[in-house]
Amino acid sequence: MPIYTYTLGSERHVFDDLKTLLACASPRRSGDELAGIAASTDERRVAARLALAEVPLRAFLDDVLIPYESDEVTRLILDTHDAAAFAPVASLTVGEFREWLLSYPVEAETLTRVAPGLTPEMVAAVSKLMRNQDLIAVAAKCRVVTAFRTTIGLEGRLSSRLQPNHPTDDPAGIAASTLDGLLFGIGDAVIGINPATDNLPACMKLMDMLDAIRQRYDIPTQSCVLTHVTTSIAAIEQGAPLDLVFQSVAGTEAANKGFGVTIAMLHEAREAALSMKRGTVGDHVMYLETGQGSALSAGAHHGVDQQTVEVRAYAVCRAVRPLLVNTVVGFIGPEYLYDSKQIIRAGLEDHFCGKLLGLPMGVDVCYTNHAEADQDDMDSLMLLLGQAGVNFVIGVPGADDIMLNYQSLSYHDIVSLRHLLHRQPAPEFQAWLERMDMLDSRGRLPPPTAPALNRLLTAGGIG
Repeated sequence: MPIYTYTLGSERHVFDDLKTLLACASPRRSGDELAGIAASTDERRVAARLALAEVPLRAFLDDVLIPYESDEVTRLILDTHDAAAFAPVASLTVGEFREWLLSYPVEAETLTRVAPGLTPEMVAAVSKLMRNQDLIAVAAKCRVVTAFRTTIGLEGRLSSRLQPNHPTDDPAGIAASTLDGLLFGIGDAVIGINPATDNLPACMKLMDMLDAIRQRYDIPTQSCVLTHVTTSIAAIEQGAPLDLVFQSVAGTEAANKGFGVTIAMLHEAREAALSMKRGTVGDHVMYLETGQGSALSAGAHHGVDQQTVEVRAYAVCRAVRPLLVNTVVGFIGPEYLYDSKQIIRAGLEDHFCGKLLGLPMGVDVCYTNHAEADQDDMDSLMLLLGQAGVNFVIGVPGADDIMLNYQSLSYHDIVSLRHLLHRQPAPEFQAWLERMDMLDSRGRLPPPTAPALNRLLTAGGIG
């Protein structure tokens, strides 16, 4: 196992292995400091980045961070590596790879072709050398398109998840929040509920309700109850109207065991959902969620820095061809991302790394109330991600999720972002808004009005 060194000024910095080098090269992060693996000084952090820039990309195929024999995520990464796709960048160092990604000739088609040849560790490594502007510039060149009842990720589009959570899963409260979101044109990525009660009968009741709303209004979208993958499989077996299978995943086998999931279970769930044949314009049936710090909080990070472990989770996602992936960037808490600076950086990293690996990446632009962040910071991250071409973001009523007790984006925020950046929802959903006479003469969605609500209710047979 090689030892990495770099002399900065008069001091020679030694990094015992690639795992240590990656951790020390990371931007400052409270989770890495909590784990005792962060660079002890800013000077050491700079030395680590300079040393990392000289590491060949091939090194990540030989010097694995978590042993192949003891971790199924490592096995997945190496066993599915596409050597032919890797060939165009195989001779590059991490620093040269950064320059290649930022170069003018490298566009979406090239990045799509090379994605199967990139490992999460390569992508995590190059992100550590990039400024925020670099992360945005490269991510904006990536194009990942998926489809079920709507087509997500097309150029000039910005999709959204409508998240009508309720602390007691009250159907009337959920329905009211859903109709509110639809008036704002939210929900083209998915109408997704985090259930307060994670048992099969309760989840099936929510699935039935969401599907009834979708059919009543003839909405071209997909619904999802974000229950455990095993509950989703059981619901399919009982004939529930399930569109998407959801699961939170992490970047190590041990962390995924903490979630009660294996890669084989995800494949089983995907096959079960495909058997329902509920998609109309595509067959992407998985919705996966990640977040920096989950492996560390489970004591299952193997000494790997939290951002690199996060990107390893994207290999798990990539294996099951998801419709949607999102990082809940500030949800896990200030123990892992302390303040707005760290949250914003992590959101841009996660989006960049996911897109570069070929994932349909979204972000829950969020924070917990005990973090050093506020809604102004979320505005900044939302705008940066919009410029970076994020596939979708998440909206909750008033930006305040009263069930999960954290702060996200509001329906209003997403409408404002679409107007500002001249983005439309998914084309099938946009056509529905036009049929509902909810768009103005310029094809934009104006603020909801009483007539618009009446039209929506009348269309659903309620008015």
